[in-house]
Amino acid sequence: MLPIVGVIPLWDDEKESIWMLPGYMDGLRQAGGLPIMLPLTTDEREIDQLLDMVNGILFTGGHDVSPEIYGEEPLEHTVVTCKKRDDMERIVLNKAMERDKSILGICRGIQFINAALGGTLYQDLPTQHPSAVEHHQKPPYDVPVHNVHIVKNGPLFELLKKEELSVNSYHHQAIKELAPDLCVMAKSTDGLIEAVYKPDQKFLWAVQWHPEFSYLSDQSSREIFRAFVKSIWYNWDR
Repeated sequence: MLPIVGVIPLWDDEKESIWMLPGYMDGLRQAGGLPIMLPLTTDEREIDQLLDMVNGILFTGGHDVSPEIYGEEPLEHTVVTCKKRDDMERIVLNKAMERDKSILGICRGIQFINAALGGTLYQDLPTQHPSAVEHHQKPPYDVPVHNVHIVKNGPLFELLKKEELSVNSYHHQAIKELAPDLCVMAKSTDGLIEAVYKPDQKFLWAVQWHPEFSYLSDQSSREIFRAFVKSIWYNWDR
């Protein structure tokens, strides 16, 4: 039996349709998981049943996180949200943590997890955190564009055995104030938090960069997916 990972769907405003980037699915499959894209739902009975079926949850990239979650008004013309995703992910995150499911967040995923757990975000990086570091690269998206410093002796350091990592980067928002229950695993050279974990959960990691674009060419990206899937196997074994 392969561990099943529920993947939060992406939303297309123009087509009014859910969709998925293949890198999320293929990166998890290469790591030994069996990914399934979840429906976009806020029905708690459906979410409970889905969480009974899956062994882990991947919080994907996509829309901006609504500033209402962390008590701010949205900046005009810069913040594009998807309320149904925000509402669904809040329910999924709370229930998945209660069940101690393995959780991995990518890009929007790190932002949503931080906001939902009591942190805040930069709503618009270019205006609120101007920097010479490239955080919104152009294609190809698997090419590293800046470095992050990995916190020594943290779980990401223990996994990769390195203090510096070159990453790809494509995001509009980022962590501003860290949620009280999260710890930093990596920061960019301009001070942005790039990776976090929740130490009292079996596995709750989130990264700001995009292993789903770089897993084919980058060993560290593959290792992150493998660590996520391995945490599920560990839970089965103990």
